Amino acid sequence: MTKFMIGTAGWWYKDWSPMFYPKKQGEGFDRLTYYSRYFNFVEINSTYYQYPHPGVALEWLKKVEERDDFHFTVKLHQDFTHKREFVKQNIDSVRSLLDVLVRGERFGGLLIQFPYSFPFNEVSANYLVNLNDHFCGYRKILEVRHRSWDSPEALDFCREWGLVPAGIDQPRIGEAIPFRFNIVNGRAYLRLHGRNEKGWLDSISNFGKEQSYEQQNERYRYLYSPGEIAELAQMIKKSLEYLKEVFVIFNNHPVGNAPANAFELIHYLEENSRIDIPPQMGNYFPVLKTISRNPEPELWDN
Repeated sequence: MTKFMIGTAGWWYKDWSPMFYPKKQGEGFDRLTYYSRYFNFVEINSTYYQYPHPGVALEWLKKVEERDDFHFTVKLHQDFTHKREFVKQNIDSVRSLLDVLVRGERFGGLLIQFPYSFPFNEVSANYLVNLNDHFCGYRKILEVRHRSWDSPEALDFCREWGLVPAGIDQPRIGEAIPFRFNIVNGRAYLRLHGRNEKGWLDSISNFGKEQSYEQQNERYRYLYSPGEIAELAQMIKKSLEYLKEVFVIFNNHPVGNAPANAFELIHYLEENSRIDIPPQMGNYFPVLKTISRNPEPELWDN
């Protein structure tokens, strides 16, 4: 049977309360532990900006220990993908962190995310082969943005080197890569950024300017409709005979849209069964009341 890994890009968002996280968070409340009660998968975004000590990964493991099937994907630091300047110490730091998750049997993969300015050509391919060697032995997911990667040659390249090309759902602007469902060695990985075209265009025009937190994340402000979620579920179901694992990450994170849509997708993939959802979410996403195991009105008002 296909294993479904559904989650969000990160879990530490201040605007997820009270939509997802409760408004009142008592002493000892931990967001990752709470998150893991509802989802079995998360992407770690902080590793794109810093090199956490391996002890941090041990803390992550402790916080999700009650859920045996929980996994982490780690986003590779920008030194390797955007700056493309790194030293051995950087490699060792990343590997040390990954090893903790591997030993704990919680490792989903290493997400290697390149910018739009990284087209498919000989130079890029050689760089990736070299990078692949540095992280040999780890599962790797490749996210590229330029449409030149949407070719049989590029897909063959990924398969040859064991890279799972992420299917990216985002506004089609300029030479952006189209949304594809790619399967490599029985695995697929989807990253859903939303379809906020205006927000995406504004973020391009404001690149390099000083912006508030809300302005920086405006392009991700998008709530997938029930129909759009149903289409995504149907796309996955059509390929189940070829899939061992499918990873789906929602990155439309502003105001709790990502977890709300993740719950909807889980509902569709689990044959429309009712699922566990934080009671208060129905106050902000009414559609969730129809798929929760506890739809009684009094619970939704807490």
